[in-house]
Amino acid sequence: MKLLQSIEVFPVLLTLAAFQVGRLCQQKWKKPIFNPTLIAAALAIAFLLATGFEPAVYNAGMGKLSWLMTPATICLAVPMYEQFQVLKKSLKAIAAGVAAGAVSCMLVVLALGTLLRLEDTLLLSMLPKSVTTAIGVSLSELFGGMGSVTTAAIIITGILGNMLGPVLCKLFGITDEIAQGVAFGASAHVIGTAKANELSQLTGAASSLSLVVAGLLTAVLMPVLAALVQY
Repeated sequence: MKLLQSIEVFPVLLTLAAFQVGRLCQQKWKKPIFNPTLIAAALAIAFLLATGFEPAVYNAGMGKLSWLMTPATICLAVPMYEQFQVLKKSLKAIAAGVAAGAVSCMLVVLALGTLLRLEDTLLLSMLPKSVTTAIGVSLSELFGGMGSVTTAAIIITGILGNMLGPVLCKLFGITDEIAQGVAFGASAHVIGTAKANELSQLTGAASSLSLVVAGLLTAVLMPVLAALVQY
């Protein structure tokens, strides 16, 4: 195990291999539970626990791959640009939907956290759970939250949105592609947008636009809600 820990690229190789296993499972069984990100996380955690591989070493080795998260998120602007002429006709509706989603997500977290009497640090860590990691972690740490908790909350939120989004859209009769995209982007950020892109190019574009606007709204609302938490 010391040999593997000494190989700088091993954590990246392990993660990519675990994700590939997740993709193969999804392609074979085509069920929401077989989400590649969920499977990759489960396999990586199982490996660390079974082998005694140091989590700190794994985290350090993933630094370079994690650095790619921001440019990868920016690349989501490509489908948004390609579909912008269509999206432009519904900008007011998109803005209203994203605002409703971003505000309700944060208020629900605040209400439940207060009801359950969570510590201020934990509550602040949970508030930006519905935006992309690059934004959420920065906001959390800026206002006294824990980046690790925020990261976990964001990943869980995204996976649940990716898995349950299509089911919920069908359950509530949301068939409009733009409306579906707003739902995915405003609630499940990048991981939800990945599922939106699978549904259609327009849905993916609406989701990309929504996650950007949701991130901006969250950055604006975070100081206000953080002040309420710390009051």
